[in-house]
Amino acid sequence: MNTKELGKSGENRAVNFLEQKGFSIIRTNYRTPEGEIDIIALDGDILVFVEVKTRRSLSHGSPEEAVDTFKQKQLKKIADKFISHYQLFDRDCRFDVIALYYDGSAVQIKYIPNAFY
Repeated sequence: MNTKELGKSGENRAVNFLEQKGFSIIRTNYRTPEGEIDIIALDGDILVFVEVKTRRSLSHGSPEEAVDTFKQKQLKKIADKFISHYQLFDRDCRFDVIALYYDGSAVQIKYIPNAFY
């Protein structure tokens, strides 16, 4: 599995994970010139922007460590565009991270709600 396939597999698992938790998926792979948000969902009335990080190795750190300050700022800009485009100014929002680590044949999923502000 190449890097692109690994990422897509992680995103699909993340969507299934969120749906099992009762989230309603609004959009996947929302793109703007600034970048992409992997998953946009509703958790009840809360608009949730989800970043998914998938790794096969921890040699470069854990998947969630890749959501650094730069990435957080980028995600906030993209979320602002989504909110503005769909005029969702009255919605409560949050940013979650789903980190997946493929450990041989098993997959470990770490869910971090309210990962940053």
